[in-house]
Order: sequence, then C-alpha cells, then structure tokens
Amino acid sequence: MADHEALHELLAKAGVDSLRYRRALALLGAGRWWTLADLVRETATSRRAIESLLRVLPVEHSGDRVRITVDQLNRYNGAGEADISSFEDPVAGVGAAGASGAGASGAEAAGTHPDVLARLETLIAKAPRGRQALDHVSATAETVLRRALLLGRRFWLPGARLLCVGDHDLTSLAVRMLHPEVEVAVADVDDRVLGYIDAQDLGVRTRWADLRLGLPPSLRGWGDLAITDPPYTPEGVGLFAARAAEGLRDREQGRILVAYGASERTPMLALKVQKALGELNLLNEAIFPDFNRYHGAEAIGSAADLYVLRPTTKTWPAIAARLDRLATAIYTHGPQSVESAPGPVDDVPDDVTAFEPRLLAGDWPRGLLPSTPRVRLGTLLAKPYAADPERVAIAVPAGLEAALPRLLLATRARHVRVVLAEPYQDLPALAASLSPVYGLTAGGRVIDAVRLPLPQEGEERVIRRIMDSAHGKVANTWREALAEVAGLTRKQARAAVEEAAPWAADVSPLEMPLERLTGLPAAVTRTLATV
Repeated sequence: MADHEALHELLAKAGVDSLRYRRALALLGAGRWWTLADLVRETATSRRAIESLLRVLPVEHSGDRVRITVDQLNRYNGAGEADISSFEDPVAGVGAAGASGAGASGAEAAGTHPDVLARLETLIAKAPRGRQALDHVSATAETVLRRALLLGRRFWLPGARLLCVGDHDLTSLAVRMLHPEVEVAVADVDDRVLGYIDAQDLGVRTRWADLRLGLPPSLRGWGDLAITDPPYTPEGVGLFAARAAEGLRDREQGRILVAYGASERTPMLALKVQKALGELNLLNEAIFPDFNRYHGAEAIGSAADLYVLRPTTKTWPAIAARLDRLATAIYTHGPQSVESAPGPVDDVPDDVTAFEPRLLAGDWPRGLLPSTPRVRLGTLLAKPYAADPERVAIAVPAGLEAALPRLLLATRARHVRVVLAEPYQDLPALAASLSPVYGLTAGGRVIDAVRLPLPQEGEERVIRRIMDSAHGKVANTWREALAEVAGLTRKQARAAVEEAAPWAADVSPLEMPLERLTGLPAAVTRTLATV
C-alpha cells in the first residue's frame, strides 16, 4: 500500500480523534529531529499509536531520532486534508484548569472572535424565552462560543458531524459560524427553538424530538460527536446521554460532551448524576470545571462543568437496559418533574370505553379494556403500527403535549380519541397544522380527530400523501405524489422538491418542526408552480 493510502486509512479509522496523529505529523514535518519518547510526551499519545503512525510514513533517521521532509508534509496536506500542520491552541485554559492551573475567563478565551461573539450575544438575547417546565437556563454567549472553540481544539472536525441533543443554548449556531465544515443537527422538543435556529439559515438540520419518546430515526447513528446540556436530574442526565450515544455513528472514536452543574453544598446530587453516567458504561475522559456559565441558575453558582465522555463496548447494552425502564419524569420543575412522577391516566372519561378503540396508545390503567392491544407512545412514533386500526385512543400525560400532532399523524387511524391531563391550550394551532388530514373537535380534556377523505387531485392530494406517510421520508413521498398529480418524470419531480425544500431529503413528517409542518402546503404550492 502506498504511503499516502496507508496514512489516509490510519487517519480515517481514528475519526474525530485523529487530531493526535495530525499533531505528531505536523511536529515531524517541522524540521526538528524527534525521538519516539519525545513524540509520545509532546502529543500525549500512546507509544503504540505513534509507532503505528511512523510505520506508514517515509521517515528519515538520525540514530534513534526521526523526521519527515517539508515536501512530504505538504504532499499529505495537499491530499484532501485541511491544513494538518497548523495546531494553534485557540482556547488556552477553556474555562478549566489549564497548564498554569488557573482557568481562563470567557472574555479571554473568546477574544480572538469578537464578531462571532457579538452575533451570538444578539442571537441569545432575541431567542425564545426559556421554559421553566423544560429546565431552560440560557448559557452566556462566551460559553457557547468556547464550546465551539473546544471542539476545534480537541477534535478533528473537517467532515465531522455534530449532534446537539437539545439546543436552547444555540450551540449549533456557534459551531456553524466557527466551523462551517462541520455538519450540525439539533434534536429538541421545543418547536420555538427549532424554528428560531431554522430562521438563521446557517445550514443546521432541525428535528423535533421528545427524548423520552425516542431519538428521531434520521439522527440515529448519524453523528461523530454529540453535545448536550440536559435537565440536571440523574434521570435527565442519564436519558440525554443515552440518546446522545444512540446518535453516534462512530462507536469507537465518538465522544459525548455533557454540561452538568451542582451546588458545592450538594455533592451527593453530583454523585448520583455521575452514577447515572457510570451505569451507561461511559468513560469519563475529562472534566472541565465551571466551563459553562449561565444567565441565572444561581442555585448552582450560575456555572456547570463540561464532561467529555467516551462510549465503551459495554455502553450499548447498558443503554438498551436504561431505555427499557425509561421514566418520563426527568425535570426539576413542572408536571414532568421527578417529584411529580405521574403514573397512568387515572381519570378516564366514560366515553373512552364507549368509543370501543381497537388500539390503546400510551399509559392506560391495566383494568381498562384488557383485551384491547396496547402500544407505547415511543413505539408509535418509531415505526408504523402493524395494522391500520379503525379507532385509536391515545393517553397523553401532562408535559408531553408537544408530541400530540405527531402522535395523531403516526396512528394512521380513521378516528382518534385523545385524553389529556388538562384541556389543550392551543387547539387552533393544532387544528391548523393537521388540517390537511384531520377534522378536530374538543370537549374538556378530550379531543376527537376524524380523518378526512383523500383529495383526488391537485396540491391537496400531494400534501395529504406526504402527511399520510408520516414515518416515511418527506422528499420521497413528495416526489412520488408530484409525479402522480403533475405527470412529472422522477428526475423532474426530484429537481422540483430539491429546489423548494432542500431540508426534506431525510426527514419524516413526525420529525419536522411544527413551523415546517404547518408551512408544508405553501412549499408544495411552490413546487407545483415551478412545474
């Protein structure tokens, strides 16, 4: 195998962790002679790894010292690698104890990017207000920028993918501003946050997800790195870390960054969180103390540490076990707080029994209609139910209302009866988002959704076809419907969809932010207008 091919294979196998090899390569090509021991110490990389690098390089020898020529280094740089000889330290200290033992302030660490910092300050100030029930507390602009800087310092980012598991802090935008070569995706339960990120037009994939019900299928096994600032309960940290691990495609070299803070007065709470991470068999590779700073969260000193976690071979079975016993109460406030811990719907209206459902979705009392099949809400969202039942009853506990439009689309039933903990707060918005599919009526805590007839032609039929295929990829169904309605070839239909909705390639209707779902009719109209 040629030297270049062998080196490329070695770097590719190392993935985002290949920065270690690239640092060694840069040192070897800088003109100085190096002993093996010096290279190991300078790069903080194992002797075995450095030896594997030297075996694929045409090194020059001088006794026990080695180097490569500048021409050779340039040859490797020119082979699709982005400036692998430049390794400045952009975040000296990065808020943790640095080489000097003292942490750098946010202003010092971010001082080399004043324009990005100023833009982030504006974006954070204008972002949707945090929701206490979701444990939202905004990180400072300096913190968000330093997260992006740290990623570039610690990992090799060209060609990498970053998954933000929740992103009220807008870390996704900072990474795209600073590292446009990185693909970034966000999974979040707050449709307002997703819409705000979309509006910045920075190329971030946005997916709706209530992580208690599952990670979006299009993001499973997608990323090389994942970052999350979860609810600070053991249950919340464990769940968000587990979903982040599910989102990794590189199970050997992938990393998960977790922000977590506790008061210095409650070490036992921090220990419980660390045990929750330990139960997932995640290696604690580094902790940067007080890395994250917040507007608020004074109970924990307005600060949180940043954990760098690495999965092990035992992580994946541990995650499966963790998710099998999943609890929905993960927050510190609101109806889904750990203290609330809601159980099955215990006040079932009489008309649910009279409705005679053919499927019960959600957590119903065991004694209710014992012969009727049951399915978890997460299972309903993850894959189509085996049959198309005539009538489905769905129990939606307090705190999971954001899932309702997706659950209604996922059922494929002709008539759905929903029982909520409280009357739905914005029925007109729900009706507008589902108007191509359902007619809605409501009474108290009960919503009835009756499926409308399938339109026979025009844009209404295209829209309906897309929304009826709730688990399928939007672009695929859209192309097929365009070909059927407008008589287009597959090539023409593909071009029309890519022009009108480049975001539709790998997303399903169930994963779409609500703003995009509601705006789908207008997007379909544009494709037909171009035809």
